[in-house]
Amino acid sequence: MRRTEFVSLRHLKLLPGVIVIMLALNAFGQSPFDSVDIYINQYIKENNIPGFACCIVKDDKMHWYNAYGQANLSEDKAMSIEGIMNIASISKTFTATAAMQLWEKHLIRLEADVSEYIGFKVRNPKYPDTPITVYQILTHTSSILDGNSYGESYSCGDPAISLKDWIQNYLIPEGEYYDSDENFGEWKPGTQGAYSNVAFGLLGLIVEEVAKQSFNEYCRDFIFEPLGMKNTGWFLSEIDTSIHIKPYVYVSEEDRNEVMNNKRFFPDETEFNLGSNLATCLYSFPNYPDGLVRTSIQELSFFLISIMNKGVYNDSKILKESTIKKMLTLQFDDNNSQGLCWHRTAFESLWGHSGGDPGVGTNMYFHPGTKIGVITFQNSNNGNSFNIFKKIYLTAKRLDR
Repeated sequence: MRRTEFVSLRHLKLLPGVIVIMLALNAFGQSPFDSVDIYINQYIKENNIPGFACCIVKDDKMHWYNAYGQANLSEDKAMSIEGIMNIASISKTFTATAAMQLWEKHLIRLEADVSEYIGFKVRNPKYPDTPITVYQILTHTSSILDGNSYGESYSCGDPAISLKDWIQNYLIPEGEYYDSDENFGEWKPGTQGAYSNVAFGLLGLIVEEVAKQSFNEYCRDFIFEPLGMKNTGWFLSEIDTSIHIKPYVYVSEEDRNEVMNNKRFFPDETEFNLGSNLATCLYSFPNYPDGLVRTSIQELSFFLISIMNKGVYNDSKILKESTIKKMLTLQFDDNNSQGLCWHRTAFESLWGHSGGDPGVGTNMYFHPGTKIGVITFQNSNNGNSFNIFKKIYLTAKRLDR
């Protein structure tokens, strides 16, 4: 039985129909990805990461993938590209897609006051006469902040309260979670950037109210199912939990107290021993449109391919080419990163998003010119997975010349 053995590229299994053009052997019988294999194995060992999975997409296909380590330590279950994981803030790209689909239908206006769509007034109390707009949410300039109640809202299982109840109670003065200082910035909406998870919960609620169906069901009907993402969803109740990858938190001497202070993530019998990887529960939060898509590397590649290929995957079109171009355009003269939700990296000018949560680290980026994209998952928030991402992308780029 294997517990810590890592899968080698030399034992790589191929998906049916996938054309692997990048694994041609050189005269010495070595794969160009051998160095990637070694680098990832060393990375997960040094950072105490149970499992890591990744893939490369090029044009309209997955060209390479691999998985290392364990998806579930107690069950000795190997990491795989079919395993499901909550992908944290990469989820925002799905929420933005949903909003832009409705924008294409002229049902949402980017410069509209968000209050027009949700049935109650939202204002930064320091600037009561200044509307907060959909555009500001998509560019993280809304002045809505993630207060303490956002972090405290995480709990095991699916959310116990509705998205609308959460957002109302967070953003209106009479609300249970309202705090004028914690929940809003000191600056006027639209004048300064500050990354906001709660604002994307609000965007999900706008989609819900405009589409007249729950946000999770809208995404199922207009994004997941058209792309063939059959085992993808926002809630545990929507997916096959038997293949859900376990999130793990490593207990180091530096962060042991912090881990113990977040016992709500762990079963009651958990022992917080130094040097151990603790499995968290499968958690959620009511602000779910900001970070709770649960999917696999394999199915997330369908979404990335659609964005790379003018909104189309397998004859299903989820966005117009012009809409994607708009989303992947820098929005401010003094900001070299921010598009509409999507952001551009300083490294190689790639477009995409990353994600991080307890026991979760994810990356999804691509280059519009090379049409090369890379996705990485790890079931730990240790280390810096973007370094691995860069290694994989540069190897793929070199072999594509």
